[in-house]
Amino acid sequence: MELNDVLSSFSGKRVLIVGDIILDHFVWGRVNRISPEAPVPVVEVQRESYLLGGAGNVANNIIALGGSAAIVGVIGGDHQGRIISGLLRDKGIEDAGVFCDARPTTIKTRVIAHHQQVVRFDREDARHIDGNMLKGIGDFIGEVIGDYDGVIVSDYKKGVISPRLIQTILGYTSPTGKFVCVDPKVGHFHYYRGVSLITPNLKEAQEGSGIVIKGDRSLQRAGTTLLKNLHTPGATWSDKEHAILITRGEEGMSLFLADGTTHHLPTVAKKVFDVTGAGDTVIAAFTLAFVSGASMVQAAILSNHAAGIVVGMVGTATTSVEEIKRSMVTV
Repeated sequence: MELNDVLSSFSGKRVLIVGDIILDHFVWGRVNRISPEAPVPVVEVQRESYLLGGAGNVANNIIALGGSAAIVGVIGGDHQGRIISGLLRDKGIEDAGVFCDARPTTIKTRVIAHHQQVVRFDREDARHIDGNMLKGIGDFIGEVIGDYDGVIVSDYKKGVISPRLIQTILGYTSPTGKFVCVDPKVGHFHYYRGVSLITPNLKEAQEGSGIVIKGDRSLQRAGTTLLKNLHTPGATWSDKEHAILITRGEEGMSLFLADGTTHHLPTVAKKVFDVTGAGDTVIAAFTLAFVSGASMVQAAILSNHAAGIVVGMVGTATTSVEEIKRSMVTV
């Protein structure tokens, strides 16, 4: 299948995103002086903005790429939760699976001055959701899973993703071979056994595999180790069912397939201003490409182009099919 044909098929695909919903709060300003109280910059605030983060940003990327998205997760019954609900509605993201909890909504506030992040502070309750909430989420997924072409698990380690929830998802998807991929977090790698794909960055791949990555040989060992750990004994073992995509920043990406092959993709980024949310773009583009008929390698190529675009923007960003097409022409 040609890459342009894959991109043209995005509009007909539906993706279910399960995970930690975060509100990204940006405070934009400028710095003209250092505080007399301490050796820190004084940011003169010019404006503020709110964007969907975490699983919300994954869903936003799916929408921006022309697909349809539904999100399953937890918000608080607070002002920040209401902002998220409004943003989901504005973006056309289906939110019937968003549950309200007693915990506060997770919010990350970033102060940006002259295109640079000055500081970030977080407000969150990262404890695991309770059993009743977990059951409600699992039951909802079971009711709707058949309506979607693929599932993305967006794990930001804020309390939603657990081994039980992963197994619930796999219990619904394994009989039909539905694509399930995970944007992972360190400490949770053992949760993901049996999923189709995980997309760790270099640091996560090192910690998840227990191998310090310095050069191609250690990279190969780390990827192979993660791939082996992903496999469920007794499951069908094919390159369409299990893979590891390690994102490596300025070095690009490396895709490890179950057939033993490895594919290294150099970065296509022209400039890098901000890597915030780039992993969300990668997993969104990869999933849409794969469920649209692309091979794993083709999906990685397209997600590499998508990532190269968003890192050239400041803040939580998305890209579009047309921008990816232009990127492929100019490389």
